[in-house]
Amino acid sequence: MGIIIKPIVTEKQTAITEKMDNRYGFRVSPDANKLEIKKAIEDMYNVTVVDVNTINYSGKQKSRYTKSGIINGKQSAFKKAIVTLKEGETIDFFSNI
Repeated sequence: MGIIIKPIVTEKQTAITEKMDNRYGFRVSPDANKLEIKKAIEDMYNVTVVDVNTINYSGKQKSRYTKSGIINGKQSAFKKAIVTLKEGETIDFFSNI
């Protein structure tokens, strides 16, 4: 299994990227550490990573009401990494579309 699962391209993360031009968010493997994340980003996108911040999100219990009754479920837990690149470098997620 790879270290980087997918980039985070939400409205909130896009606003952070536009405000601070060199910060990007990625969903990463829960057992990956900061050094592994840094090396994986540098190898995949050919950029220089200055800093890596990680956040662990725990799973949440969810329930909803339907015609057939209450359905209970769980939102999965995940780990997010916010990567700061060297000044002047960028990552284009949409270049190969």
